[in-house]
Amino acid sequence: MLSFIIPAYNEELELPSTIAAIKEATGRDRQYEIIVVDDASTDATAEVAKDAGAKVVSINRRQIAAARNAGAHTARGDILFFVDADTRINPRNIVDAIAALAAGYSGGSARVAMGGAIPLWARVLLKIFCTIYFGLNLGAGAFLFTTRQNFNASGGFSEELFVSEEVFFSLALRKLGRFKILPEPIITSGRKLRMYSGRELLAKVFPVIIGGKRTVRSRDKLDLWYNGKRETSPVAAATRTRPAARST
Repeated sequence: MLSFIIPAYNEELELPSTIAAIKEATGRDRQYEIIVVDDASTDATAEVAKDAGAKVVSINRRQIAAARNAGAHTARGDILFFVDADTRINPRNIVDAIAALAAGYSGGSARVAMGGAIPLWARVLLKIFCTIYFGLNLGAGAFLFTTRQNFNASGGFSEELFVSEEVFFSLALRKLGRFKILPEPIITSGRKLRMYSGRELLAKVFPVIIGGKRTVRSRDKLDLWYNGKRETSPVAAATRTRPAARST
């Protein structure tokens, strides 16, 4: 069985398309489950997830790592996929991930394309960032996969961290074996790049970079990740079927 785990906080607009993409990508020939971990949402996230056929696990931690771990502990599958609530996957992502695990990889991720229109400056910075990040063979938090056995052996996502937990999860999996970055990109929301200016993003991200691990152990200065601006229209989510910018 495949288990798709979606951490979610106030994602009522994004979830229908995300869940629909998972169902379409998986097809009817594979046994799978979709688990939405509702982490203290104040909107209709839980109801939307249930209406879409997902199992809902409710927690009150306001922490991405804790939400992913809660979903993994509930999951029944032998292969775990962690998919962000604003991310669309396709059949090739699943086929290639299963093939990588069968070939002995401990886990992996995929390259990223941003959905919807994003500014030119964001396209340039995204290109540079992805070249460096994926060149270091690190997984994107929007899409990660591994086996249940390797998830348990790695210790899961560190709940000491409020961001960058995917980096340390990737490193933990790399200790168990090869880590695969799939060439076929997933499409994730470009909403942060649309709703914040370059100056605003720099002001929020730079302190985290220079503060190191100490900074990411608290949620206090991480409002970009935990209380960031959200698009209020379902149109943006529904039309995000083509990538606006693809990583290298």
